[in-house]
Amino acid sequence: MTTSNAPLARRKSRIRAAGAIVAGLGMLLASACSSQSSSSQPTGGAAPTDHVLKLAFLQDPGQPPDPDIYYAGQGLMLTNNTYQGLLQYQPGTAQPKIISNLATSWKASKNNSVFTFQLRHGVTFHDGTPFTSAAVEASFARRLAVNSGPAYMVQDVKSVTAQGPYSVTVTLKQPNAQFPDYMASPYGPKMMSPTGLTQHAGKDHAQTYLRTNDLGTGPYQLTEAKTGSQYQLKAYAKYWGAKPYFTTVDIPVQADTSTQQLLLNKGDLAIVMHDLPQSAVQAYRKNTTLKSYSLPTMMSDFLYVNPHSAMLTNQANRQALLQAVNVDQIYNQVFAGRATKSTQAYPANVMAPGLAKQNIPYSPSALQKIVQSLPASQRTLTVGYDSGQSDNQVVANLLSAQLANYGVTVKVQSYPTSQIFGWVTNLRGAPDMLLTTGWPDAAPPYMWAHISYVTGGGLNYFQCSTPQLDKLVGQGLSTGSNSVFSQVGQLAAQSGCWDNLINEDDFMVAQPWLKGVAESHVVSTVNTLNLATLSVG
Repeated sequence: MTTSNAPLARRKSRIRAAGAIVAGLGMLLASACSSQSSSSQPTGGAAPTDHVLKLAFLQDPGQPPDPDIYYAGQGLMLTNNTYQGLLQYQPGTAQPKIISNLATSWKASKNNSVFTFQLRHGVTFHDGTPFTSAAVEASFARRLAVNSGPAYMVQDVKSVTAQGPYSVTVTLKQPNAQFPDYMASPYGPKMMSPTGLTQHAGKDHAQTYLRTNDLGTGPYQLTEAKTGSQYQLKAYAKYWGAKPYFTTVDIPVQADTSTQQLLLNKGDLAIVMHDLPQSAVQAYRKNTTLKSYSLPTMMSDFLYVNPHSAMLTNQANRQALLQAVNVDQIYNQVFAGRATKSTQAYPANVMAPGLAKQNIPYSPSALQKIVQSLPASQRTLTVGYDSGQSDNQVVANLLSAQLANYGVTVKVQSYPTSQIFGWVTNLRGAPDMLLTTGWPDAAPPYMWAHISYVTGGGLNYFQCSTPQLDKLVGQGLSTGSNSVFSQVGQLAAQSGCWDNLINEDDFMVAQPWLKGVAESHVVSTVNTLNLATLSVG
């Protein structure tokens, strides 16, 4: 598989609370508590009898609900409930396991270059046409033609050969043990109606049509897509699987977390799926009227260290800096109840326990000695965070206070996501450290390693890679060897450029009558649920 510079792991996009951003940690926490206290005390609401599920987006998805284009977080609710791929990850478990979807079974050649899929019978697209092997080639070709971020998953497909209407063989240009995971990824290739793609092709491969319509096989159809205000799904009457309990799903854009909490507390929302401030998390955990869930993900909060900046050009200095970070304090004050402290270099649930150990002890004395030996001009560092990540604004202020104890003056600064991605090719204006949240497109460690640790990787923000890391990641591509990727993770941690601080959960709060929440959650798919398996009880 050719290494791609596309951003294969997505960043967690967050909306800042209304009002000015305050710099002091105490003021931040007070602001968060004030926001929560302004919401009414939860009273909940009765289960709906009209089979309408009321949800909300905290922000507009920002991209069309087109699975060959959409490449972020919240909009997965639309793409993954209207479209289906050949494979999927099993819901309701912390361990990512590939299971069947539109393919009932699959087989790989010994060198992982040829994959044969047996396809499900009796499936129709939302335009009424049957799903057959012809859809696989058409869907792969369309993804390549659109050539947006997720296109890399089919770029090394050499040929697609139909063996009758319900069997298809995919031959790759080179071995890739991760290919089944591409097919199961929430950002992976989804099957689209070949007839619909032809009828609505226009001049942009049906992109205009798919802004407000869909051509999938999923349990729901997209019936409304008003950018910035309202989305709606309707149950597809001829869906091949079990019929959804909720026949309509209303999803307005409600871009304020306090308002979403108010609506939930009154019973006007069935569930809030993400981005609750820590004060609200703790309040809901104690609440007996509503039900909270802390569900496993492959999402982690990372500290990146810039090896091209000031005192941090020295590897030993970078390691000393990471050892001075009090992760216990960060966890207790920002993430308690919805996360765990990380011990591995990869995001959560990517590698088995005991592999890819970071081995970064909390031992600030080394940094203190280094700082004392530096001239005053080198004792000031800047820690940045994504301007849309409110949690990391708090973490940045905590980190500033921690490092001040050892003679380091830390400036805290926010940066827009677009600027952060720009540092991958041009470090001008980059800070000394960066706090940011991310997750891989799929479960194999390769999916994180080659985009974060390899030279030129789309999430290697501070251009911190080594030839040894590049070589090992390339070796692991064809085999998927866990031992190779464990070594990659250890080397990444030893470089002092990366520290996986916290493994985050999807913290959700729902009405007590909403059933199937945990069972409908997929570890690889953040900020959403499989809506068809939710019900009332």
